[in-house]
Amino acid sequence: NPSDGRVVSNFIVQALQGKDMTIYGDGKATRSFQFVDDLVAGLMALMNGGYDRPVNIGNPDEYTIGQFAELIHSLTKSNSTIINKPATQDDPKQRRPDITVAKTELGWQPKVTVREGLRRTIEYFAKELEEVGEIVPVGPGEFAAVAGHSHSKKTSS
Repeated sequence: NPSDGRVVSNFIVQALQGKDMTIYGDGKATRSFQFVDDLVAGLMALMNGGYDRPVNIGNPDEYTIGQFAELIHSLTKSNSTIINKPATQDDPKQRRPDITVAKTELGWQPKVTVREGLRRTIEYFAKELEEVGEIVPVGPGEFAAVAGHSHSKKTSS
């Protein structure tokens, strides 16, 4: 959903529309991003394997939010400005999964690089923007207020 309030969709939609790319906080918090194809493959390996204990299925490549914004800015060739707003209180400073168990017990690890996943996602959101026109990203905690709102398609006259 291009208006789900998540960092990936917000940055991409803002960049593609030339709007300010909003970082909540100083941009030093870290995140790890995984493309959905890798998540599905990891879940399938878990379901089809003999391992039944907790396991992290994620991508251990870690980016600061600031680095991630710069990467999306570059990949979209955007003229957006990256700005900072106050951090949310419950925002963790670091997120990076340890996938050792997934590698050893499931023989699984992510295959899609963050850059390739972003390329595919940017292409998807660019097509969405062509169909629906402007998309207004939401900030942290705002998604529930717009979750029932659907985008209307552009019509030509």
